[in-house]
Amino acid sequence: MPAGGLVPTGVAKERAELYQGRVTLYVVIACIVAAVGGSIFGYDIGISGGVTSMDGFLREFFHSVYISKQHAHENNYCKYDNQGLAAFTSSLYFAGLVASLVASPITRKYGRRTSIICGGFSFLVGATVNAAAQNLAMLLFGRIMLGVGIGFGNQAVPLYLSEMAPTHLRGALNMMFQLATTLGIFTANMVNYGTQKLEPWGWRLSLGLAAIPATLMTVGGCLLPETPNSLIEMGSKERGRKVLERIRGTDKVDAEFEDMVDASELANSIKHPFRNILKKRNRPQLVMAICMPTFQILTGINSILFYAPVLFQSMGFGGNASLYSSAVTGAVLAGSTFISIAAVDRLGRRVLLISGGIQMIICQVIVAIILGVKFGDNQELSKGYSILVVIVICLFVLAFGWSWGPLGWTVPSEIFPLEIRSGGQSITVAVNLLFTFIIAQCFLAMLCHFKFGIFLFFASWITVMTVFVYFFLPETKGVPIEEIIFLWRKHWFWKKIIPEYPQVDDNHNV
Repeated sequence: MPAGGLVPTGVAKERAELYQGRVTLYVVIACIVAAVGGSIFGYDIGISGGVTSMDGFLREFFHSVYISKQHAHENNYCKYDNQGLAAFTSSLYFAGLVASLVASPITRKYGRRTSIICGGFSFLVGATVNAAAQNLAMLLFGRIMLGVGIGFGNQAVPLYLSEMAPTHLRGALNMMFQLATTLGIFTANMVNYGTQKLEPWGWRLSLGLAAIPATLMTVGGCLLPETPNSLIEMGSKERGRKVLERIRGTDKVDAEFEDMVDASELANSIKHPFRNILKKRNRPQLVMAICMPTFQILTGINSILFYAPVLFQSMGFGGNASLYSSAVTGAVLAGSTFISIAAVDRLGRRVLLISGGIQMIICQVIVAIILGVKFGDNQELSKGYSILVVIVICLFVLAFGWSWGPLGWTVPSEIFPLEIRSGGQSITVAVNLLFTFIIAQCFLAMLCHFKFGIFLFFASWITVMTVFVYFFLPETKGVPIEEIIFLWRKHWFWKKIIPEYPQVDDNHNV
């Protein structure tokens, strides 16, 4: 408790107009190195779908699926419906869900860097085990270690980027995480395109090359500076101010430093961050931490990226053509992230989320219509319609890449006050991985039973999330991270929910 026996109440007044500083090369390099953590997530998303369509991998671990795949009479939508195969993909995300909750107190107590290093090392172990797997148990253990790495990385990296970035470029620098994710997906697709020709061991190379981004993340984490917010929260105010002056390129950082100190005093007075998240004061942030990652997954993007090779093979593309088509979608996703980086701090978060949602709805409906009318159980799409489906899916991926892809991570990482930021990010990551796990486990069965209706299922969810953003998400563009709390008090809906000022009980719970 601060001197005088006063109970801290966090950032009590807006000082945004007093913030000074510029974009320094130091902060850009730090953000780029940290964002490599996103590449391990992306690489796994891209690599899993390609590996699970390779004959050598299926013969060794999922022989029944390999036999089904050879049967020309097999139902087009159901040829890959195997829960063991789905478990290979989804086990990682369940492990990541648990790891993200464990990562929260570590990130808060020992800093963002520590979690980044833990994540990189765990992913490195998982990649090594997977490449050397001799049986299904070994394969699943490797996947679980990869999941631990992703849980730690996804918990710490977005927080690190949001805290290091200057206010006016927070959106763009935070999107380095999504850019690294999309480049990881594209790289994985290109790796799969090459290794699928190396029968029967190409899949081992695909899985083992995940060690490269894992090594970069681990070494990078050791070299990075800790964020000033985290240093101050851990009691190192002098070091925190020095880092702040260095990343802002000026010693005139009094206003921003005072906001961080105010926020850290409140953070250190909170004994139970997770319990505190449930308080009425933090209701809007909790709703966003649950809804944003849920909606991001319910766009259907992970289904398309996980199983793009399988999806395209089901639609009649040859093995090589399907991997090539999914490599194209990966390139589109990576390219579209640059659109978001350029526009997010000019147009704002809401414009990108709403416009992207509308485009995704249109694309999902078009694909559903084409498949519903032209694609049956035992027939293939004509070449013309197949190309049209790929083009429309690319337009869908393009819209996702400038909207819900990056902003599904950016918005939750910037809206939480310091005292619950680590816990809030853990909820975001856990919810994201929970729904990723559910969709990964269920998608092949859903594709089998819903058929073309799977795309209408996702389109209906995108409609819901677009309406949600329009009514309930305030614009955070240009607002300092420690002052976003004031936005909720001004919002037409949320101001009815939260008290005007923090209320502190005798146990220092806000």
